Parts: sequence; C-alpha cells; structure tokens
Amino acid sequence: MIRATGIFVALGLWSGMVGVGQINGSERTNVLFIAIDDLAVTLGCYGDPVAKTPHIDRLAANGVRFHRAYNQLPLCNPTRASVMTGLRPDQIKVYDLDRHFRDEIPDAITLPQQFMRRGWSTARVGKIYHYNVPASIGTDGFDDPASWQLTINPKGRDKTEEHLIFNAEPHRKISAALSWLAADGSSEEQTDGMIATEAIRWLDQHRDEPFFLAVGFFRPHTPYVAPKEFFDLYPLKEMRLPYAPPGDRDDIPVAGFAHNCPVPHYNLDEVTCRKAMQAYYACVSFVDAQVGRLLAALDKLKLADDTIVVLWSDHGYHLGEHNGVWQKRTLFEEGARSPLIIHVPGVRGNGQACRKIVEFVDIYPTVVDMAALEVPRELAGRSLRPLLDDPLADWEGAAVTQILRPADSRLPEPVMGCSIRTDRWRYTEWADGSAGRELYDHFSDPMEFNNLAIEPDAEAMVVIRKLRKILRTKASGKVPTTPFNPARL
Repeated sequence: MIRATGIFVALGLWSGMVGVGQINGSERTNVLFIAIDDLAVTLGCYGDPVAKTPHIDRLAANGVRFHRAYNQLPLCNPTRASVMTGLRPDQIKVYDLDRHFRDEIPDAITLPQQFMRRGWSTARVGKIYHYNVPASIGTDGFDDPASWQLTINPKGRDKTEEHLIFNAEPHRKISAALSWLAADGSSEEQTDGMIATEAIRWLDQHRDEPFFLAVGFFRPHTPYVAPKEFFDLYPLKEMRLPYAPPGDRDDIPVAGFAHNCPVPHYNLDEVTCRKAMQAYYACVSFVDAQVGRLLAALDKLKLADDTIVVLWSDHGYHLGEHNGVWQKRTLFEEGARSPLIIHVPGVRGNGQACRKIVEFVDIYPTVVDMAALEVPRELAGRSLRPLLDDPLADWEGAAVTQILRPADSRLPEPVMGCSIRTDRWRYTEWADGSAGRELYDHFSDPMEFNNLAIEPDAEAMVVIRKLRKILRTKASGKVPTTPFNPARL
C-alpha cells in the first residue's frame, strides 16, 4: 500500500510541491479537505477590514493564498460536483441543485476515490457534496456514496431551534432568505461545532494510517446561525453597506441579476441589511474558530508535518454590492471569486500570496499531483504545483464561470451566462450575447461599475472578439491549440 505525507484541503489553503514520501522526509501522506459553504473572500488574509478570522489567516500565513481563484458555477451543487470530478459544468451537465453528476458520467472517479483506490482511508464529515441547507442537515444530502468509506452527519441545536430564527423575508424559506439567529449555548452544540468534534475524533482514530478526510462546514450559508459571542465581535454600528455609484445597474443586462434577487436589497431597509451583514460575519468567525480546532488537533496529534492542507469555499457571495445584490448566482467578481488556500509543509511558496488566475477545476489535479499519484488526462484543470513552489512563476491563466438563469417574468426562456476572467478583463455574455454582454477593465474598474460592452470602442471590440473565442473553448473543457497569453490582450 502506498504511504504518504499529507494533503489538507480546507477553504482554499494549499502549500506543497512534493509527493509521496517527500514532505519532511516522511513516508505517509494524509489529506484533510476542508470546504466552507457560501464563504466569500471575507477573510482577514484576503484584506477584508471587518473580518476577524485569525485561524484561517494563520493557515494562509503558513501556506499559499490564491488571491484570484475562481469557481466554475456560483451555486452549491454544480460547483461542488465540478471540484470533486475535476470537470466543468458543461462536461458533467450539472447547472442546478437537482441533478447528480453521475447521471451524465456514472463511471467518474472522484478526487477521494483516487486515494481510496490506492489504500487511503476516506471519510466525510459534514457537507462536501450538495445539501439542502438547513433541511438536509443530519442526512447524507445529495452525497456520492462511492467517494467514501464512512460518512458522518452531525445535527446540532441550530436544527432543533429553527423556530427561533428571524426571517427578514417571511415569504421565502430560511434557506434562501436573509435570516439569522444569535444562538444560546456553546459552539460545540451547533452542527458545525459537532462537525469539528467528529472530525478530530476521526483523525485521532486514524492517525497511524494514510487518510483523506473531507470536512465540510455549513455556515455561513443562510440561515446565519452562530453563538452570540460571535455576533458580539461585530457591533451593528460598524456595519456598512458597500458603495455603488448612482445608476450602477443601468448598464447591466437583466440576466445579470439572479431571479431570486431581482430588486435591490430585497426591498429591505438599511438597518435590516446591516443586521444580516453582522450575522454573516458572525458565522464567518464561528467557522474560523472550528477550523482553528482542526489545525490545533493536527498539531496535538503530531500530524501537521505530514499533512497537506487545502481550504476552499464553493463560490463567492454578495453582501449588497451593485446597489443591493445578495447571496450567490452572479457572474460578477464577488460571485465568481472564492477563497483558496493550500499548505504543503516545507515548500518554497509557503507564506506567500499568489495573484495568478487559477480555477477550481485545478484543485483535483493539484491534490493528486502533490500526492505523487498519476493525474488523469481527462481532467479539465491543471496542477498548481509550479505556483506552490513559486507563486510568482510564469502562468498563463484565464478562468471561466457560468450560471443558468431559469425562465421567469423577466426572461421568456432559460438563459445561460458565461464569463471569462483574465488578468485585466472580465467578459460576460448571456445567451451567447443575445441577452446582453458585459466587459469590465479591472485595471481601471475593479468594482465592475462601467460596462464597456454597452457602447464598445474599437479597443473593446478587439478584446471582446478574442475573449469570446477563449471563453467557448475553455467552457467546453477542450484544450486550446494555442495557450492563453494575457499579454496579447
């Protein structure tokens, strides 16, 4: 049986350029794979001035923080299926919450399966594949049984106290509404606290064998539930809604706004929105504390030197940008960009930030590569090994994110939106452009306020033509004949 050193995957920290038997001379490799639900780059290590996230920040300080990592589809089920299969949404045909990737590719070998087939113990605690939150907490959700030898599904007092949750939009379920609860009791009584406890127990039991442990936290997904002590970290008077210029929405296509958030701030007043923001940040700090418990357990069990850590969130998240966009399902920077941190003990890139454009389909080949396993040729992404060794290395990168809009009163038929992000540009088109286009110059407009595709000049038209070609090639999962070079744009 192959023995190895350690891969720890959590909300996005990866630090490593070594393979089996090469981390600090060890002969074992473990993988701890940590996913955080609906976490934007609202972290201190990403420059957020509000967030109090000391434990994830410490992980970033000891690994490589990917500053510009982009998910493939900003919705829970599709993005998680994409990460775990290493394939793009157009390859697995998963665009919504109801379809399983094995309907399209029944024989897919997922990331944990790669390890399980080679002798690693594999287990899942909490949410890795899709769950209906909070309805499916305590169940297997929309899991993939073939990926694990063991699954653990804790259920805490956040489930038993759902009747106490405040819902700012009573016409919506708390799963989709701005809803929250400053809970009584300890962190360990909440589902995410129980997830950390069960994960630590599993680590202790399997410390003497190679393992791939996936740990998935449910918060800060709505409803925003965390113990009161975490709400106290964020006084309401310090919460501020994001700035947007007057008329910011005037040059954005109708399809650019999610069907479940068509009006600014859900027509809620400013104080209510600030309370929602307070609750969201409280959940971020609550989950950060649980990540801290996992990291402390690695140290206590003497596994830290033998473990690669990868921490990621499934997609970005809005907190009122663009005059009142909330939650997910957008192709703006806030929805497409996600945290990704990777720590591999002893590699040269540790402690640095990488500002190259990377994608979430790169996670699978990177983890496999760093464990010295063969990288499947059919994967859509590529290993980030060169950037883990040198975050400033040459890297020709472009990221594609897409979203499917259902037909509704605004759109007579379903519309697919696809967006490509390069070092300088974001180009988005809806229904191949027939339902609208967006072009933003991130050198001069990082908040994406000025849509250059409305009345494009000659330079913008050249950029659009080049990006459209790259967008169609990458979204399909095909390998371009000519590598993308951002210097050409």
